[in-house]
Amino acid sequence: MKYLVIGLGNYGTALATELSALGNEVIVADNKQGHIESIKDKVAAAFCLDATDEMALAVLPLHSIDAAVVSIGENFAASVRVTALLKKLGVQHIFARANDAVHYSILQAFDIEGILSPESDAAKDLVRYFEFGLDLEAFSIDEHYYVMKFKVPAKLYGYLVNDLKLSEQFGLKLIALKRGKTLVNSLGISFIEKEVVNQLPEEDHLLEGDELVVYGRYSDFQKFWRAL
Repeated sequence: MKYLVIGLGNYGTALATELSALGNEVIVADNKQGHIESIKDKVAAAFCLDATDEMALAVLPLHSIDAAVVSIGENFAASVRVTALLKKLGVQHIFARANDAVHYSILQAFDIEGILSPESDAAKDLVRYFEFGLDLEAFSIDEHYYVMKFKVPAKLYGYLVNDLKLSEQFGLKLIALKRGKTLVNSLGISFIEKEVVNQLPEEDHLLEGDELVVYGRYSDFQKFWRAL
């Protein structure tokens, strides 16, 4: 996949580095040469330019990317202008970072693919969405260790829990499995309620809708996702 990241603050740098580490072609742009120098060896291409200038922005390979992310945070006007220019130049899939509720509301008017929060962990969440379609919740234990809950990807439906070899191959510990149970309310309407399976069903098959709760180092989670 090929991504363009515009703006290399903490969020943009984390996003570009993470995407590149997973083997994607990442192009970055920023108006500060120092930001470019700090990341140029980790990405496919780095441009020092003013992305609010339409002619400068048009130099970038906008029509060959899979998605563009406007990660400009502090400069509200620049963020909005760059988003508008990307729409004008025909970029199909645009994600933009919002600093506050007003910023969020204005970006909504552009009808873009997604509006993002500024935390670096949110950048990692977007990477997981790009790469694996994973909708997950992450709890940081410290700088390196996380507890993560995520839906079982479709390609793993039917696998035994043991088949995942989370511990042996990836150093991850499976804490729990959440599985939905169909219930019927007093009006006769059926709904699904998730409950934790206390006895981990090591010989049971993973089903659509199952959620895994897993503990381990973030670097080991990356290895697991790359292996999917």
